[in-house]
Amino acid sequence: MGWLAWERFRCNVDCRDDPQHCISERLFLEMADRLAEDGWRELGYEYVNIDDCWSAKQRDAQGRLVPDPERFPRGIKALADYVHARGLKLGIYGDLGTLTCGGYPGTTLDRVELDAQTFAEWGVDMLKLDGCYSSGEEQAKGYPEMTRALNATGRPIVYSCSWPAYQGGLPPKVNYTLLATICNLWRNYGDIQDSWDSVLSIVDWFFANQDVLQPAAGPGHWNDPDMLIIGNFGLSYEQSRSQMALWTIMAAPLLMSNDLRTIAPDAKEILQNRLMIRINQDPLGIQGRRIVKEKYRIEVFLRPLSQAASALVFFSRRTDMPYRYTTSLAKLGFPAKAVYEVQDVYSGKVTSGLKAGDNFTVVVNPSGVVMWYLYPTALREQPWRLVQQQAPRGGARPLLL
Repeated sequence: MGWLAWERFRCNVDCRDDPQHCISERLFLEMADRLAEDGWRELGYEYVNIDDCWSAKQRDAQGRLVPDPERFPRGIKALADYVHARGLKLGIYGDLGTLTCGGYPGTTLDRVELDAQTFAEWGVDMLKLDGCYSSGEEQAKGYPEMTRALNATGRPIVYSCSWPAYQGGLPPKVNYTLLATICNLWRNYGDIQDSWDSVLSIVDWFFANQDVLQPAAGPGHWNDPDMLIIGNFGLSYEQSRSQMALWTIMAAPLLMSNDLRTIAPDAKEILQNRLMIRINQDPLGIQGRRIVKEKYRIEVFLRPLSQAASALVFFSRRTDMPYRYTTSLAKLGFPAKAVYEVQDVYSGKVTSGLKAGDNFTVVVNPSGVVMWYLYPTALREQPWRLVQQQAPRGGARPLLL
């Protein structure tokens, strides 16, 4: 969980005319401040991730990557120290190729060990390794080699791979059993854009291929459908709620790409929903599945959780009006004689004594969701409800995987 620069700020290096939004030390210092001071860190958003276009156009005389001296005058180590002092972690971007996607120096196979050592010496906590300007053969060698090089540094560094996205995301070109031993998370599909169409294209691909993708995910090795774009320009309020819910069902990393300095209160509320975050970070780490796809454009998604709980999302692809969807838990595959307590993840409303065989109706807004957290009433502990009811800045920090 954390924040990533790319979708919102791209490769803006014009710090003369646009100092507030360019890829620079200032941007990451200010985002670190916001994570630390605006309630994000306590919820688990702890990574401040630099993306492409941070480096100088040339390596130094020793062949090392160096940050752009004008935009990062104190260097990455000083930035990492600042981030760590705020109780946060720093991520950085590299590319397994001759150049990064933005045209900056890449990490060719002969540079893998050197770059891993450099990142560790700087105090980096996460590496996103892209794949522009590299061949399939180079990727097959380079991504596992970076795993070995990072481990050899002795510094814990989360490793995010773009390897499967460059190979179409599916077998036989992608071996997910192997990938889970190499990377902590991986990009399977194309880059998200600031639009609802982009979100839908990712959702469509992930759930059309859920039989392949769902078993590959688990604690320490995650499918990554890309960044949360909530708080930017392309999503409505309902669509923002939908992205958050669907990414949570997918057990996705929650990496926001937005401007935390100016984020609207309603977007912040969605992203800081404590029960949502608890569900996303569930220790079982099981990725959810789509279980119903109705002809009238309503879909239902289910994610099994720890303590015999579950998360359900009712999602509308309709664009006309709120839809009244009637079903029962038994029809959705729950044990016929079970009785559940249900909490609406967004409203907080609790319904007790819902029998699996009882019909119920949810009203789902266009492009929107209704999301439930539910558990058998025999389960007396209700830790997630208690967390949801705490003040935004209080309470125990959620378990991070």
